[in-house]
Amino acid sequence: MPSDPDGRDVELTVLVVTHNHAPFIEQALDSVLAQDTDRPIEIIISEDASTDATREIVTAFAAREPRARLLLSRHNLRSNEVVARGIRSARGRYLCLLDGDDYWTSPWKLEKQAALLDAHPGTTAWFHNAVVCRPDGELHQRWTPSSQPGVLTSSTIWHGNPFATCAGMIRSSALRGLGAWYDDFFPMTDWPLYVLCAEHGEVRFDDEVVGAYRLHEGGLVSALPGRAKLEMIARFYRRMDQALAFRQHDLARAGASRFFFDWAEVHRAAGDRETARFCLAQSLRSKGVGLSVGWRAWARCAWGLR
Repeated sequence: MPSDPDGRDVELTVLVVTHNHAPFIEQALDSVLAQDTDRPIEIIISEDASTDATREIVTAFAAREPRARLLLSRHNLRSNEVVARGIRSARGRYLCLLDGDDYWTSPWKLEKQAALLDAHPGTTAWFHNAVVCRPDGELHQRWTPSSQPGVLTSSTIWHGNPFATCAGMIRSSALRGLGAWYDDFFPMTDWPLYVLCAEHGEVRFDDEVVGAYRLHEGGLVSALPGRAKLEMIARFYRRMDQALAFRQHDLARAGASRFFFDWAEVHRAAGDRETARFCLAQSLRSKGVGLSVGWRAWARCAWGLR
């Protein structure tokens, strides 16, 4: 196993992915340095040809931090290759992703999650919660509902992505199946990885808050309008099913139908009939009605939107 600058085997890889995060990246990196653990860590910073001062900031950080490595794009890739190259070069047994505009709020985040994965070898990823950080810097509600079940499997992970990217730790071995197909899922970086994790073992959740997920106009996913995000998720289901060579086809279509049916109900209750109809149509097109959604429930929703 590769060693850290002190000659110890690397246990933890922190992969910081960043592009045009100059106002935020120092807080993200400071939250990594604030982690209270004796485990050997490497810090990979994958920077995608920012047009602001992000590259200068991370270059200066790497010059003074011996555990840091830089992966720099010659031009803006706008692709999940920026994440994938960090995953493929990771040397730690465990991997954490941190977007450059997010940060960790708990100094025990790394140590706690690593200890949990040590104690549960059948678990491929462990997540805690994150709070939403608004543009004014104020911390608001939890990202993941406290009612989220503590264990997810290949079946339930298809029902939606309940986790903030900054809140988890992944067993690196679970991502060995990451192929070139992953690059084109941009800007959706994390959910495909969690599907892979669940294919190899359980994914677990604890409601304790360990990080902050920042919402701002420059956020690639959080800034998308509602309909655009729903269309992106519809594409995700189709493409992820194909990427796995349809070996989870029934789970994928059941998950997609459930996901879009639930959102159809939400938008119908809110009076947004157009978006509700779109979601209900996607639920039907996903071909999982009858598996995860009863035909009578689907028909009742459709009747209410006529």
